[in-house]
Amino acid sequence: MRKWTIQATAVFLAIMIQVIGVNAAGYEYEEDFYLQQESPDWELMKNRLKVKGIYMTGYTVAMTERFNKLIDLINTTELNAVVIDVKDDNGLMTYSSDLPDVGFTGANKNVRIKDIDAVMKVLHDNNIYSIARIVTFKDRIAGDKYANLAVKNTSGGIWRDRHGMSWLNPYNRDSWDYLVNIAEEAAIKGFDEIQFDYVRFPTDGNTKIIDYGSSAAGKSKAEAIAEFLSYGRDRLSKKGVVVSADVFGLVTTATDDMRIGQHLESIAKSVDVICPMVYPSHYGKGSYGVAEPDFEPYKIVNRSMTVAEDRIDAIKDVRKKAVLRPWLQDFTASYLKKYKRYGSAEVRAQIDATYDAGSEEWLLWNAGNVFTSGALLKE
Repeated sequence: MRKWTIQATAVFLAIMIQVIGVNAAGYEYEEDFYLQQESPDWELMKNRLKVKGIYMTGYTVAMTERFNKLIDLINTTELNAVVIDVKDDNGLMTYSSDLPDVGFTGANKNVRIKDIDAVMKVLHDNNIYSIARIVTFKDRIAGDKYANLAVKNTSGGIWRDRHGMSWLNPYNRDSWDYLVNIAEEAAIKGFDEIQFDYVRFPTDGNTKIIDYGSSAAGKSKAEAIAEFLSYGRDRLSKKGVVVSADVFGLVTTATDDMRIGQHLESIAKSVDVICPMVYPSHYGKGSYGVAEPDFEPYKIVNRSMTVAEDRIDAIKDVRKKAVLRPWLQDFTASYLKKYKRYGSAEVRAQIDATYDAGSEEWLLWNAGNVFTSGALLKE
């Protein structure tokens, strides 16, 4: 083994000083160079796909038989895309991340997808457009571990919603880096698009005792959310991926930010795609003049999407505006006192309503990943 000279040691130390970073918790580690290396294959999509997709949890992806059946559904119908959980509603990763911050939080525990590279190969081999769903500010894992990034209460402690969940502070730019680093890693794994979910401020619980700190001074919630999304798109566009954001269905027609930071026009300037969750069952009685929204899927989706399309079309002096791609209801809302059982007709009615409103893309949501094949056109 060669012995190090004093000069060589000095050079090595000088290099290390330059590359050492400080993570969100204040611990030092070597920066992740692989996140900064750009492949010659990474370039922004010139002809973006018109997405027609379904949702899969990490559990479904990990169960070979269920996963293969859904791949077959995509291959034999008009479907061409899949949304896969990368960071879920609890802040847990579905595959093991190499990021030191993620390892420190414990978000890698109990990962379901053991070989994400093999999964991505299946998707690429079948020409399936892949979307990484990343739950953002709702994050019990990172919020508990990195108290300096969490939403605080007026007593100085970590604020929690009614389910005991902590949230990352959308005003805190350090929390942005934690999320976008995960997104960059997903892009490197081969995902075509990053979809940010729960990209909003918390609502459930005693919000009157929230203290967002000095970083919130002079800035609205809508500005904070739009700035986060713009920041994410700036970084992720360098990796050649599309950036989308999930928003509440009512955002399509509400003129304000609904006190959660989701304002349609602001977000339309900050991402490539907006995905409103226009599930008819989620609208209150009488919405848009419809007595029982769950019973009128076409009317609810068409009204929501028509208004949203008109609003985005009206935005002027913007180089790039987001495309609309709604999440549609492929489940029966049996938790309602009065509900309609959803089958092929109800799901197809929403797809038709989307097209009639001027949108060309859509996603189907079913938490159990059981989708209505009869609603889909066959290849």
